[in-house]
Amino acid sequence: MKEIISVIRINKVNATKKALVDAGIPAFTATGRVMGRGKGQIHYDILNGAAEGHPEAIAQLGNAPRLVAKRILTVVVPDELCQSAIDTIIKANQTGKPGDGKIFVTPIVETIRVRTSEQGDEALN
Repeated sequence: MKEIISVIRINKVNATKKALVDAGIPAFTATGRVMGRGKGQIHYDILNGAAEGHPEAIAQLGNAPRLVAKRILTVVVPDELCQSAIDTIIKANQTGKPGDGKIFVTPIVETIRVRTSEQGDEALN
């Protein structure tokens, strides 16, 4: 089993959820609004606002690194669905611009469904 943790744009959450369901991966967890940044130094909304001439956005620009609002989507899948899930997340989120997100894949040692005590892949179905 693998855990796939994806950090994605907030406006891509619904498209990603739909794409995962359509790919046969209906179970996932979405973590509320999180803040972070990659190599970029500025929040894109502020940068866009400053480019449009909004004084409040221009005032917020500075040399300090800025954080960008994102969403974390986590899915645990059997090994055979891992690449399909990754490809689905990429397809739903790839714009070719900075800020498209990141995907992290980690092994899961065990999964147990609390309600029935089922373990392993059975707990995922």
